[in-house]
Parts: sequence; C-alpha cells; structure tokens
Amino acid sequence: MSYFNVRVYGLLLNDQDEVLVSDEEEHGFRFSKFPGGGLEFGEGLIDGLKREFMEECNAEIEVLSHFYTTDFYEKSSFNESQIISVYYLVKEKAPLTLNFKTKIYDFDGEGDILQAFRWVSIANLNIDEITFRTDKTVAQLLKQQF
Repeated sequence: MSYFNVRVYGLLLNDQDEVLVSDEEEHGFRFSKFPGGGLEFGEGLIDGLKREFMEECNAEIEVLSHFYTTDFYEKSSFNESQIISVYYLVKEKAPLTLNFKTKIYDFDGEGDILQAFRWVSIANLNIDEITFRTDKTVAQLLKQQF
C-alpha cells in the first residue's frame, strides 16, 4: 500500500554563512541531509520540527520562516511511501553543544544507527554530497539565496 510520508527539516545557519548538515548511517545505508525527520501522527509541522531538533541535536529552536515544500514526486528510499518535505529556516535558542565534525561520515562509536553533524559553508556546499533529491533541491536554493 502506498501512502504519504510527511517530513519536516530545519535549516540552521550560523554567522559564518554555514548550514548545519547531519551525516547519518542506518543499517549500513549512509546519507547526508538537513536535521529533521518524520512527522508523527497528530503532530503539527512546527511541533514536529522542534521535537526532531531536541531528539537529534538536544537543542531548542525558534522557527523563523518557511523556506521550501516539495513540489515534485519523490519516492522514499526506505519504503513505498511518497515523501512530502517541508523546510524551515530556524535559529537555536542557545549555542549548540554538539561534537561538530569537519569530514563527511566521521562517526563516533558503532551501531546500527549513527549520526554526526557538520557546519558546511553555503558557498561551498557540494550538492553531490547531499543524498536525497529534495535536500539537493534545497541545497541549491540555499546557494542561490545566500
């Protein structure tokens, strides 16, 4: 059965015109994306995004503005769902306390699910290093607008 999978992501920019990128590995599949994830049933977009940032980054955020919503068909890489992704520009309420990396897929530890974060210059953001089609679209829009 096919269904819609609604996802919400935050574009967190710093004072050096860098964007926060999440490198992840789940069950052997590696991907780079923006922080965020799937909306839970009964949850609004903003609440879902705030929850995702708490889960992934242990950070409270403020949503500044809508940036982009998927406007083309994208099938999930993980199941038979159609992905609809909504992106917001966000800012942190307090400085992030993550262990930032400088290289892609530089994970600490082992396990079935790994995650690491990098600040990436928007000007030097390599679209080919971003995994999913919608994230690539957003990365290109970031490069054009910032």
